[in-house]
Amino acid sequence: MGEALLKATRDFFTARMLGLVLWPLLGSILLWSFLGHFFWSDLVNGLQHLAAVPALKNLLGDRLLHWLSAFSVSIALLLIVPPLVQSTALLITAIVAMPVMLEYVAQRDYPQLERRKGGSVTGGVWNALAATLAYLLLWLLTLPLWLFGIPAIILPVLLNGWLNDRLFRYDALAQHASREEYALLRRRAGGSFYLLGCSAALIQLVPLLNLIAPVYSGLSFIHFGCAELGKLRATRL
Repeated sequence: MGEALLKATRDFFTARMLGLVLWPLLGSILLWSFLGHFFWSDLVNGLQHLAAVPALKNLLGDRLLHWLSAFSVSIALLLIVPPLVQSTALLITAIVAMPVMLEYVAQRDYPQLERRKGGSVTGGVWNALAATLAYLLLWLLTLPLWLFGIPAIILPVLLNGWLNDRLFRYDALAQHASREEYALLRRRAGGSFYLLGCSAALIQLVPLLNLIAPVYSGLSFIHFGCAELGKLRATRL
C-alpha cells in the first residue's frame, strides 16, 4: 500500500494528472451552488410549513419562527453540504477521470498486465451511483452520533474510506481483471483496499488538500489494484 501511495504521488505531479485536479471538485461546487440558488427558498418555506403548528406560531410569532427556520436550515446545510460536495467530486472522478488515469498509469507502469475486461462502463457508472447513494444514506443515519466527540472525528474517515473503496476499487480493476480475479482480490485484499481508502479519506477531509484528493485517491487505487492483480496472477502460474 505504501508503494502505491508513493507512485500515486509521483504520477500526480505530471502535467496530464495536474490537468484533472480542479474540475471534479469545482464541478461539484458549481452543481450544488446552482441547486442551492434555486431551491433554498423552497427548502426554508417547506421547513416553515412543517413548523407552523398553531401553538408554536402563537408562542414564537411569525418573524421569530421564520428566523429559526432559516437558522435550522443553515445548520443542516453545514452538516450535509460538505459530504454532498465531496462525494459528488469523487463520483465525477470515478466516472469521467478514472478511465484517463487508468490508461496513463497502465501504459507507463503495467504494460505487461493483460486486460481481461471483467468490468464495463455501465457497471462502473452503476457502481459509482449506488456507492454514492449508500454513502449519503449512511452519513444521514449517523448524524446523531456527531453529538459525541470521538465519533465526529472517526466517522468521516470510516465513511469516506468506505466510499473510496467502493468507488475506485471497481474502476481500478475493471479493464485488467476478470470477474473471477476481481472476486478473488476482493476476498484476499479487501481489508487493504479499505485501509487505502481510509488513508485517502484523511487527505479528503483537510481543507485545500481536498482539492487534490479525488485524483490522488484514484491514482493510488489504480497502482494498488494493478500491483495486487499482478501478484495474484504470479501465484497462479
